Amino acid sequence: MSDPIDRDGLTPRFWEKKSIGKLTRKEWEALCDGCGKCCLNKLEDEDSGEVALTRVACRLLDDDTCRCAHYETRHQFVPDCIVLKPSNIEEHLYWIPKTCAYRLVYEGKPLFDWHPLISGTADTVHAAGVSMQGRTFSEFDVADDDWEDHIIDEPT
Repeated sequence: MSDPIDRDGLTPRFWEKKSIGKLTRKEWEALCDGCGKCCLNKLEDEDSGEVALTRVACRLLDDDTCRCAHYETRHQFVPDCIVLKPSNIEEHLYWIPKTCAYRLVYEGKPLFDWHPLISGTADTVHAAGVSMQGRTFSEFDVADDDWEDHIIDEPT
């Protein structure tokens, strides 16, 4: 699969040299590993605040590519889709997957070897079994009351 994210011409290991707030838009977008987890519907326990990921995906997630089918115009279809950016990452950390590069960089942790910026290919996130490729259900196909049946364990 070709990489839909333009990673050409970026400074090697830029995420280790710049603070998250100093990244260019291209660098920020390049941090996305293409796992698809941010597009999963989540369940939040009202008492504990704990968030669980489900295999129930946003209607726009392409299960084969783990990419938004309408990324640039997604808000026309899903108005409450969150635009994650350096200025709001802290408020969203509670639901961001533990393997997410945005979270890792924010927390000062290294990227995993399967990340496209390390491996040089977008396919490694799928080969490593980290992505949701082939493992999701559209939110149109699962009743809200059944989402608990689709909770997934997230690797630490």
